[in-house]
Amino acid sequence: MQRSINRIFLASAVVLLTLAGCKKDKTDDQTTEVVDLDAQLREVLETASNGQGLNYFILPESDQFSLIPQDPLNPLNTAKVELGRLLFHETGIGLNPRLEIGTGTFSCATCHHSAAGFQANVRQGIGEGGIGFGMSGEGREANPAYPADSMDIQTRRSPTIMNSAYQDVMLWNGQFGATGVNEGTESQWTPGTPIFNNNFGHQGVETQAIAGLTVHRSLINEEICQEIDLYEELFDIAFPDWPEATRYTNRTGGLAIAAYERTILANQSPWQDWLRGNTNAMTDSEKRGATLFFSKAECNSCHSGPALSSMTFYGIGMNDLSGPDVINGTDDDKGRGGFTGNPEDEYKFKTPQLYNLRDSPFFGHGGTFTSVRQVIEYKNNAVAENMNVPASQLAEEFHALQLTEQEIDDLVNFIEYALYDPNLVRYTPDALPSGQCFPNNDAISQIDQGCIE
Repeated sequence: MQRSINRIFLASAVVLLTLAGCKKDKTDDQTTEVVDLDAQLREVLETASNGQGLNYFILPESDQFSLIPQDPLNPLNTAKVELGRLLFHETGIGLNPRLEIGTGTFSCATCHHSAAGFQANVRQGIGEGGIGFGMSGEGREANPAYPADSMDIQTRRSPTIMNSAYQDVMLWNGQFGATGVNEGTESQWTPGTPIFNNNFGHQGVETQAIAGLTVHRSLINEEICQEIDLYEELFDIAFPDWPEATRYTNRTGGLAIAAYERTILANQSPWQDWLRGNTNAMTDSEKRGATLFFSKAECNSCHSGPALSSMTFYGIGMNDLSGPDVINGTDDDKGRGGFTGNPEDEYKFKTPQLYNLRDSPFFGHGGTFTSVRQVIEYKNNAVAENMNVPASQLAEEFHALQLTEQEIDDLVNFIEYALYDPNLVRYTPDALPSGQCFPNNDAISQIDQGCIE
């Protein structure tokens, strides 16, 4: 009798445990197995990282210099990073304008500011020759007082400098940087051009920052550092081993800016929180989207590592920055091939990082997409929009994915929300040594940014 009771009890327990692991599907009254989304995602990440696990995708804290990838010729230190943070936003060094009215009105942050995820928040970034800011950079527009050929305006969408520590070379065509994939491109480092700065031997972040100060009409010298309070002292602390004759220049200023840029990491996003062990950091939809990202959607074939980027160039047939509303654009951008001169590289562009994309609604080197969903749908359908791109130049990875609408929804949620760091303002200074408004200092921007009433 007791044995029969025990059997009945055991059978009942099995039934209860089975039901506990299942749920009713209210639409068809069928039971489906409850999926452990966290365990499923960990398993997918183990494969995607080639066995390195979750740590492979974790971004370090911004003051963990030993964990941040850096140029051996430009080691990180606190003084250099702080100097770079100020110079990056300093409108007071915008002292080499084409027109006098542009003096001191722009900075590096004009096209790469925290309010837009260190992008521009307009399709075509404008340094000198632009006016206004709006709420988060969306109000930047061309100054009607400027001729088009006098404006500092971008011919490709301004990429973010966030998470750039994980890039060996910079820009959509990868032209800046003397190491990594640019080894062997020395014949293209033409004297008298910004690319000639590759001869300093630095990685891309440093080379771009050095070249960018000159290209974008900023000026640093000893006289300026003496005129603007604090800068001479800050340069002395950051570059004590440099001779005074070369210590206060666009080159050292660029090295400081690059050091700062390497610390701008989206390490407070829900995805990063989840990787560190907080399973409540992401919603179920975001977890499903992450699993798709690293499996069926094949996103990780190009976007991997802590920054979800890579040093690879692909042709996926996106349109260029051109059209009736574009100033000084292009109708046939050859991308990587335009730099290397190699026909096999034509129409291929560098894989971008994927954090804080919803801060600036323009995607692709031409800014022709205005939402993350549009980009995912474009890649899901895999039909090139740029008729200039030969089929032979389209990547093998650019093929139809057969994603469902629900899967697209989940992918969008993962990219837009789980990869979103809400506190990028921590990387901006409270004020500048010059006392000027930033990231822009033209009259309209001053009003937009609350610098004057």
